Amino acid sequence: MKKIIKYVIADILRNKIVIAYTAFLLVMSLSVFNLEDNTAKGLLSLLNVILLIVPLVSMVFATIYMYNSAEFIELLVSQPLKRKTIWLSLFAGLALSLSLSFFIGAGIPILLYQPSATGIMMLGTGLLLSVIFVAVAILAAVTTRDKAKGIGKVILLWLYFALLFDGLVLFLLFQFADYPLEKAMVAVSALNPIDLSRILILLQLDVSALMGYTGAIFRNFFGTHLGITLSFLTLTVWCVVPLWISMRKFSSKDL
Repeated sequence: MKKIIKYVIADILRNKIVIAYTAFLLVMSLSVFNLEDNTAKGLLSLLNVILLIVPLVSMVFATIYMYNSAEFIELLVSQPLKRKTIWLSLFAGLALSLSLSFFIGAGIPILLYQPSATGIMMLGTGLLLSVIFVAVAILAAVTTRDKAKGIGKVILLWLYFALLFDGLVLFLLFQFADYPLEKAMVAVSALNPIDLSRILILLQLDVSALMGYTGAIFRNFFGTHLGITLSFLTLTVWCVVPLWISMRKFSSKDL
């Protein structure tokens, strides 16, 4: 298992797309922090980049890599190795590589310019988002044989998580404006890891006052140690469940 992980990591880290992704995050992070006098504002500006770019790159790159590695996967399956071991090794290699890219590109500038609880929160959620969307990507890849359909599926999933989900939530809030849905929004936010990460970081930046009554409810839950712990447990579930489903699919898939 270790040999497969090392091979995957070495292969990915030499990839020009991953190098460009790391360089983009590094340049963007340094630019944002140097342009703002207040590093907290720089962190807020960097938030939008992380919540959009990190899931997109993680999903698209992981999906393309899985399809391009089809022959390598078939070779591994022909060896006396358990499919579970092969799949976990591929996932670990992808997740560690993209997490390392994020840490170098955005994590180091965050620790240099904003080594606070807010910065640590952003670093932690960014790493978790990298892992989560790698898990989602490999699930999409293992359930779709056609490469074009698989890539299209992950792009649609990214659009849903990044844009459409918020639109659906706003639509429901407007349709049921006469009902007290603010507390229900706490549970609904758990259905989207990007939204959950955004809420956690915004509350750390103390801008929840701009969110009105809903912001007060979010702060009462997500601002507590229990709320933060449950939020990170929810993000962990977002990592584990897609990985477990994809592993089940791969174990029974006819290659």
